[in-house]
Amino acid sequence: MSDRYPGYDVLAKRDGPSWNDQTRAVVDRRLAVGVEDHRFFAEAEWRTLRALCDRILPQPPERDPPVPVAALLDLRLRDGPGDGYRDVALPAAGIAWKRALAALEAESRRAHGRSFPELAPGEQDALLRDMQEGRLADPAWQGMPPQTFFSARLMYDLVSLYYSHPAAWNEIGFGGPASPRGYVRMGFDRRDPWEAAEAAPGEQDAARRENRHVR
Repeated sequence: MSDRYPGYDVLAKRDGPSWNDQTRAVVDRRLAVGVEDHRFFAEAEWRTLRALCDRILPQPPERDPPVPVAALLDLRLRDGPGDGYRDVALPAAGIAWKRALAALEAESRRAHGRSFPELAPGEQDALLRDMQEGRLADPAWQGMPPQTFFSARLMYDLVSLYYSHPAAWNEIGFGGPASPRGYVRMGFDRRDPWEAAEAAPGEQDAARRENRHVR
């Protein structure tokens, strides 16, 4: 649940008229993915990916379990149909991810003499910023532009996977898939009666204080 949308849980809609069997099956599959589930990435790649996800999408410590972003990526690359398109400067998604993780590891060892997961958060952020701004050039990139990978693959994949999960839907008050019920009140500052009601700023502050007290 979210301080911004107190009492709201999108999964309360699971067995109501908002979702059909296909929607329930898709959401259940996402919920079944465990934080450590992986088969596409080798162990060294997996450790680097987990550390990278923690820097790109840090999650509140009280969220247990967290949204399994790395595991959802592993599942997508292993079983998914793919996007159907890609930037011409990048290879296929699975190849791009494996190459980028190997290159990030090489850049980390060159700059700091340690593996990326072993770096301090500030050191990890600095390397990721260099990737974003195109300042990395280790041969392990094999000609793949780091800046393009960061914008067209890394951010796109991780953010879209995070916001595909019900825990993230609760965080933003999203009602989940609109099948079969659909959304009707589409105007500014309007909502359907079954959508989440946003708390006023003062109520949000009170909810945060209460949650800290409970924990």
